[in-house]
Amino acid sequence: MSIVKINVLTVPDEQRAVLEQRFAARAGSVESSDGFEWFELLRPVEGTDQYLVYTRWRSEEDFQAWMEGPMKAAHQGGGQGAPQQRPAASGSTLWSFEVVQQAAPKTS
Repeated sequence: MSIVKINVLTVPDEQRAVLEQRFAARAGSVESSDGFEWFELLRPVEGTDQYLVYTRWRSEEDFQAWMEGPMKAAHQGGGQGAPQQRPAASGSTLWSFEVVQQAAPKTS
């Protein structure tokens, strides 16, 4: 079954819009990656300053290939000569899970 990677990003209030704009600017960049299944950026509603970046992959190998290719390139500042952007998050933790059971809405 699939694997899930959840990147927990600590984002100060004043950086929330910056983080969301950066993700919006990269919309569509992961969807064509081999083994990619799902993405969600989850904004905290109350009680925390942590965003969750949820991705689902066919395998650990597919995730690692994306991390070493497109993901690495995207985080190197947009190319040679481009100004390096300050991170919007002040901390990051990666959680990994295997999907052992799943359900989808029933269709009639």
